[in-house]
This record gives sequence, structure tokens and C-alpha cells, in this order.
Amino acid sequence: QVQLVESGGGLVQPGGSLRLSCAASGSIVNINAMAWYRQAPGKEREWVAVTTSSSTTGYSGSVKGRFTISRDMYKNTVDLQMNSLKPEDTAVYYCNANVLEPGSPRSLEVWGQGTLVTVSS
Repeated sequence: QVQLVESGGGLVQPGGSLRLSCAASGSIVNINAMAWYRQAPGKEREWVAVTTSSSTTGYSGSVKGRFTISRDMYKNTVDLQMNSLKPEDTAVYYCNANVLEPGSPRSLEVWGQGTLVTVSS
């Protein structure tokens, strides 16, 4: 079974930077898109950024220009570099991947357990 494990969360001051990492493990034939989502306290989970198997990237309007998503297709990892962080970026950040496992007729969506990012002075 495929697992996603995030790391890199923590406490950072406004204006600071943080880098999140996510590693996929297990039996994997192919990973299509990999993405980051976040869920702030009392709010619904929202999409943050995505990178596809063709290296196309996309960002939500709230993070565009501040966050950068990058992927290593050989290592099955995806990172999220977060700069110019704001208090409103405080949330649990989740890694998401669309994964094709051996013997499966279609790709499945897999989620990590989340990592907490707190932006506060």
C-alpha cells in the first residue's frame, strides 16, 4: 500500500520561510499529479499547489509568487518551498498524490497525515 509522509512543518515568524517535503513509498507503477493542500483551524481543506507528471505547476491565488512546488520523479518526492509566510498561512499541510499501483486498473488518490505550519511572532 502506498504511503505519503510529510516533514518540515514547524513554527516560523511572519516573513520567514519554510520547506515542506513529502515522500511516497510502497508499490508504485506511476504517480501522476502530486499536490499540497492545507486546512486552517475551523476551515475546509483547500488546494495550495500541484505539479503534474509533465512538470506543469499550478498555484492557488493566495500563495502564487510566494510558494514553489517541486518534484523529484525518480525519488517520488514533492517539496513545497514557502517564502514570505503570513499568519494566514497557518494550517495543517497535506501531501496528495494520484498513484497507480501494480495490478490496479486505475489511479488512486493517496493522502499524507499532515504537518503543522504555524506562522506567528
